[in-house]
Amino acid sequence: MGVGSFFDRLVEPFEGPNTIGNSRPFWIGFAVVLVGLFGYPIGFGTYAASSAALYLVYAILALSLSVVWGYTGILSFGQVAFFGVAGYSFGLISLNLSSALTTMLALPVAVILATIAAFVLGYFMFYGDVRNVYVTILTLVVTLVLNTFMAQTAGSEWTIGTVQLGGFNGIPAIPNLTFGVGGTAIALDDAAFYWFTLVVLLVVYLGLRALVNGRFGYAMVAAREDEDRTAMLGYDVRRIKLLVFGLGGAIAGLSGVLYASWGNYISPTVFGITFASIPVVWVTVGGRRSLLGAVVATVGLEWFRQQLSASGSQYAMIVVGVILLIAILFVPEGVVPRVKNVVLAARNRFQTTSDSVESTPE
Repeated sequence: MGVGSFFDRLVEPFEGPNTIGNSRPFWIGFAVVLVGLFGYPIGFGTYAASSAALYLVYAILALSLSVVWGYTGILSFGQVAFFGVAGYSFGLISLNLSSALTTMLALPVAVILATIAAFVLGYFMFYGDVRNVYVTILTLVVTLVLNTFMAQTAGSEWTIGTVQLGGFNGIPAIPNLTFGVGGTAIALDDAAFYWFTLVVLLVVYLGLRALVNGRFGYAMVAAREDEDRTAMLGYDVRRIKLLVFGLGGAIAGLSGVLYASWGNYISPTVFGITFASIPVVWVTVGGRRSLLGAVVATVGLEWFRQQLSASGSQYAMIVVGVILLIAILFVPEGVVPRVKNVVLAARNRFQTTSDSVESTPE
């Protein structure tokens, strides 16, 4: 077996019509970018890596919305609800049972709780025949209810174990993610946290690529395009939507745990209307039907927003809103799919020109 054949077999599970980048040049470029990302802390220092880790955390959150909205047609504002549920759960568990082992175990427990929350909400929506814009409204309402509720938990009666929920002030001093037991435990911070988050993002991205290009992914896309016709073909559309919604909740929960561990803090602002809207902006600008677009747009927009905020500008969110309007008006399919179409059109034009020159008689 040649190197080329081995390479093709290696990337085959991640390629298909539902993703951008199904060629050797793409994967070579992907590998180069990945090497650059892994080397980022070495070149720019641990502080820069710690700041950049937040962009990667947000990219995971964007992927959770991309698979739910872009591939299944469910526009959800609830991703931040599952993000916050997991973040709060991780903080409460790790602070109440403060040890390296319990902090490590708090990660899967918090993700499971966020997943259960997504399944419960999704069950009542999809098996209650709630559709289209009403799903969007319902997820937004749930998020705002959580925001209001958590903001009113400032009193001492809102204490779980030894940890106060803190109302608007949130929960501080959440420990870092830790792996290992006793003296061998390793707490992830700065560059170590960056590398860990990058690996998680890579696994989630490749896993979703394999999912959407598999049989279940085709069913997801079919449900997005025409629910009734998909049901007539024998698919249980409600089950498909529930499973994808639960998966999106799990991914959002994973990003919530990473967020709480990154900042050592969680507050009701994660349930706020502003934060609930941001993932929609990321996915819209990057391309609703592109996992890669969601990641690229999230990292780019968040880096740009942070630069504006660091320079003292009070208009960071307004600028992001203007970018969203421009994207909707002029690049409705998203920036990354538009770039792909331009590249393909240029390549086809070049090949056509080359063929014409070769076929011209002397």
